[in-house]
Amino acid sequence: MPRFLVERLFDDISDDDMLEAAVRSDTVRRSDFPDLTWEHSYVCVEDDGKILSFCIYEAPDEDAIRRHGAAFGSHVVGRVWRIVDDISPAILAEKLASRSPAARR
Repeated sequence: MPRFLVERLFDDISDDDMLEAAVRSDTVRRSDFPDLTWEHSYVCVEDDGKILSFCIYEAPDEDAIRRHGAAFGSHVVGRVWRIVDDISPAILAEKLASRSPAARR
């Protein structure tokens, strides 16, 4: 199933309200969007104090992501990107190790 990076934009939101939004998001996802899988999220703060998050989901399509966001509210879904590959130090090392010695140079 495709994976997506989802930008969620919040205005002024307290830590408690953010926790409630996360719980509501997951509750709505499990009950109304069983085809979505939430992998993890990063919560960030802009210089002006606005909160945003970047969430990783498996979903059939972008529309499902946007419908889920509208269903739990308290934010606006910004940009949505389809993820085409993962890279990390461990994945990089694995990929390099699988190459021939001549190709590693």
